[in-house]
Amino acid sequence: MILAIDTATRWAGLALHDGTAVIAEHGWRCANNHTIELPPAINKMLLQANLTPADLNGIAVAVGPGSYTGLRVGMALAKGLALANGLPLIGVPTLDIVAFAFGQREGQLMAVVEAGRRRVSVAAYRWQAGRGWQLHWGPDNDTWDNLLTKLEEPTTFAGEIAPEAVKKIRAAGSQLQVERPSRSVRRAGYLAELGWERFRKGDVDDAAALAPVYMRDPAGK
Repeated sequence: MILAIDTATRWAGLALHDGTAVIAEHGWRCANNHTIELPPAINKMLLQANLTPADLNGIAVAVGPGSYTGLRVGMALAKGLALANGLPLIGVPTLDIVAFAFGQREGQLMAVVEAGRRRVSVAAYRWQAGRGWQLHWGPDNDTWDNLLTKLEEPTTFAGEIAPEAVKKIRAAGSQLQVERPSRSVRRAGYLAELGWERFRKGDVDDAAALAPVYMRDPAGK
């Protein structure tokens, strides 16, 4: 059983995966209340599934890019659960979770999370037969205006995209598409599945050494 924890942005998510299916999943707009909301949400999910931390086989956690506060809280809780219960920890890049939701399509997939100050954290993925979406470049921080001038091929954007950014993308050319909001939600069930795939291969991280990917200075510089 894998517990997945995603607090990389204001959208928080939890899920449980038993190796064959996602058995519980919860996602919600958390704002900056991760410290207050996350522990009781985990306790409730485990209780509803009739589980305790001792029943877990591992912890999967989103490692960023994302917000400083969100990543710090999620990573601290994931590490605490892993170390206290002797569980392996699997760190999964935030933008990999976004890309995992999609099937094959023309061109590249651009997974994004808003980085504040009119900037965006972005990574480009290309489809490989038998392997799905594989990282092509990134993650990197950029402005929307600068990013959109670089794109010369069909590109689908997915992830947390503000309404004003959606307008910029649609105005930049017909080769650029924006996924529907319901498809772009970063689901913890995908994080749990990615975590389980790595767990069964023995591809786990050192809980003491695993660090968040902030992409920018916590002061926003």
